[in-house]
Amino acid sequence: MTVRACLPTVPPNRLDQLRPFAILGVVLLVWLLLPLGVKSFTRATFFEMQAPFAAAQSYVQDLQEFWALRNRPKDELIEAGRDLARLNASYELRLQENEQLQAEILRLENLLRLPPLPAYRLEPARVARRDFTGWWQRLVIRKGSNYGLLAGSPVVFSGGVVGRVVEVHAYTAIVDLVTSPTFRIAASAQGDDSPVSYQGGLNDTLASPRGTIEFVPLKISASAAAPRHLVTSGLGGVFPPGLTLGDIIFLEPSTDGLFKTGEVRLDERLGTLTEVTVLVPLNPEPP
Repeated sequence: MTVRACLPTVPPNRLDQLRPFAILGVVLLVWLLLPLGVKSFTRATFFEMQAPFAAAQSYVQDLQEFWALRNRPKDELIEAGRDLARLNASYELRLQENEQLQAEILRLENLLRLPPLPAYRLEPARVARRDFTGWWQRLVIRKGSNYGLLAGSPVVFSGGVVGRVVEVHAYTAIVDLVTSPTFRIAASAQGDDSPVSYQGGLNDTLASPRGTIEFVPLKISASAAAPRHLVTSGLGGVFPPGLTLGDIIFLEPSTDGLFKTGEVRLDERLGTLTEVTVLVPLNPEPP
């Protein structure tokens, strides 16, 4: 023990200290020099390897919720069944009204020789994972090309627009949320046909979801005390017109003074969704 203490300590080699950084630099350089096709293939392959774990976790959560409901008292289940019966009756009435409206739209299209509106197939999907950061806000759903989903398809729920499908994989798909800064869409204030530009914002994880609007005509006014409903305009042919986006709660003149810019309050349920519906176009336009 004494002999070891007396031996001089040898300083570590400088090259040994820099070796991890050199290896990291070489790996980054190789990645930057790789062709774009190889990068896309590698990224897609890595996502496909992770997808089964996210889907399995989602199935486990569904199973936990199932057994939790099995342990609920019978009185609560009976009351829930009554509420569900009332909702079903209301939905059946709305379904009949919707069929009548569709028939009237078809009659007017034939009478005026108008082009038909885009047709969609409704595809419900469970949410497998949420990815909320400062730069994007996304959902991973448990359906992909195996159910015929297409990139660019609108995604909705009972409260309005959820987002847009941006990537489709074998058994999963990625949805860009309406709260994401990368999401843009043509919209209009309810009661006014003037088109405005909506875009998601930098939303914190625990904050209320918000978005921004631009190119709002000066004649439109809105405030927190008197909000204005914002809906999709149908321009672009991707989202059907009339879908709810949120409420305009603030407007101010833009720097050029020709338009207004403002803030949109979105649905609080966007961060806790468990199931969404994808509007898959029946006659998709060629890329």
